[in-house]
Amino acid sequence: MVTPVPRESGHQHESVPQAGVPAVIGEAPAWEEVAPEFEKRLPGADLDLIRRAYEFARAAHAGARRRSGEPYLCHPLAVALILADMQLDQETIAAALLHDVLEDADVTLEQLQETFGPRVARLVDGVTKLGKIRWSPDNEPLSLEREKIRQAESLRKMLLAMAEDVGVVLIKLADRLHNMRTLEHLPPEKQRRIARETMEIYAPLANRLGIGHLKAELEDLAFKYLEPQTYEAIAKALESRGHDRERYLQQVIEQVKHALAEAGIRAVVTGREKHIASIARKMRQKQRSFDEIYDVLGIRVIVDEQRDCYAALGVIHGMWHPIPGEFDDYIATPKENLYRSLHTAVIGPGGIPLEVQIRTHEMHREAEYGIAAH
Repeated sequence: MVTPVPRESGHQHESVPQAGVPAVIGEAPAWEEVAPEFEKRLPGADLDLIRRAYEFARAAHAGARRRSGEPYLCHPLAVALILADMQLDQETIAAALLHDVLEDADVTLEQLQETFGPRVARLVDGVTKLGKIRWSPDNEPLSLEREKIRQAESLRKMLLAMAEDVGVVLIKLADRLHNMRTLEHLPPEKQRRIARETMEIYAPLANRLGIGHLKAELEDLAFKYLEPQTYEAIAKALESRGHDRERYLQQVIEQVKHALAEAGIRAVVTGREKHIASIARKMRQKQRSFDEIYDVLGIRVIVDEQRDCYAALGVIHGMWHPIPGEFDDYIATPKENLYRSLHTAVIGPGGIPLEVQIRTHEMHREAEYGIAAH
């Protein structure tokens, strides 16, 4: 293995510690310190390729730091852990650890091919090329016609990268998610530009790929910078319900579990809260106030078989009165991104509107991870 020679990183995103990522200001953590995080996410897996990629990236980024003072390696580590949470293959996770070495260190594509094999090298090369796509002007504005031409060309490059190996785009989405999580110390104009790009390009892309949890977090993080006052108003409205909301959801979950068990339906029942950007979008689309959005609070019922979805729906409609016009059967008619689930809204205990999503374990995995689930 050729030892890469580090140089100062060109990436300047501010960083804050993320869950599962060792928070350090000194040297980048050794593999032994981060290995438990990968072991937890990928139980029983042989982590040799990921270990070698981590140690290579650690050498490549040695001395490089983010604006927070953290070692730069904390960024590719966070990106790799996002993908490990999605249970992606080890070559994609290794490429995530290495995704900035071509641009930010004296590492060649040939080195990566020799050390990690052709697919990892192709993934890193693809992510590097995607990173050079410009979706919006940095300085002077373009004419509408020139802007459309450039965006079409950028989209073409993105689609070509996805056709070659969808892992390239999954790494890029995870990269954008971590950068959005650590956007707060960039200048306001850069924050808005990156947030707009995220809302217009990356969140819709995650949605089209069916990766619900990525789409939701990207939208919320972008919305926070694009419409801070509306974001804060909705966040405060949610917060004001605080402990009462948690207590209420727990009460509902217990009632549903009991009713389903009595009906002989085995299910996992969890609480959920609609994300802020989605609430704002629905308020505008339906011209409603916050208090008129029926699916701010909800539960998710995950069952074993498709037939159990409809049986569980019958049980829940027997418990509480359904709200007219709020039922959608995305199992019989899946969304364009192949999302499948039953959605209904009921008047729950205390007269509080409540959304209920019902799906199988397979449908749930596809709803959360989309194309990555395959």
